[in-house]
Amino acid sequence: MTQATPQLSRREQILQALALMLEEDSGKRITTAALARQVGVSEAALYRHFPSKARMFEGLIEFIEASLFERIRRILDDEPSALARCETIVQLVLAFAEKNPGLSRLMDGDVLTGETARLRTRMSQLFERLETQLKQILREAELREGLRPQLPVSAAANLLSAFVEGRISQYVRSDFRHRPTVHWEDQWRLLGGGLLTTTTHQTTSV
Repeated sequence: MTQATPQLSRREQILQALALMLEEDSGKRITTAALARQVGVSEAALYRHFPSKARMFEGLIEFIEASLFERIRRILDDEPSALARCETIVQLVLAFAEKNPGLSRLMDGDVLTGETARLRTRMSQLFERLETQLKQILREAELREGLRPQLPVSAAANLLSAFVEGRISQYVRSDFRHRPTVHWEDQWRLLGGGLLTTTTHQTTSV
């Protein structure tokens, strides 16, 4: 999102500039005046494309949703194993946040403090949708592979979602120094190793 792309529309230029400001001005409140200077247009020109700053933030959230869930759909199509699906999805979200520091501030929600409640709800719903997808994968594991989580499905999916949110939050709080994919392989070895167990328990009749 923050990389230069040729022939961007003005709307895309505004969103890209906003993402860049979120990255470079970490901790600062973004104003439309500052954003207009970044884009090189007047504030009036900004409002011709977005009726409010809230709609600009929503445009970025829509980009995050589309980017992540399109890739998640491809993962579900390409990968039959529940454990591999969970691993790849969690790694995808962490890598996306790492590659897009400005967007990670939106994902963490810190930049939305003081903004309209609708934005915080929208961002929260993204992670709820992610957790729901993980629940579905874990439920299907028993039918497809004879595997089940060692925790209740809801608790297992929540653990994975909380891990993702926690790593992103650390990334934002550290001003992007503590990358969320650091230690990933070792951490997944522990998380994934205890996630699923076989359901093939035979009972012996007397």
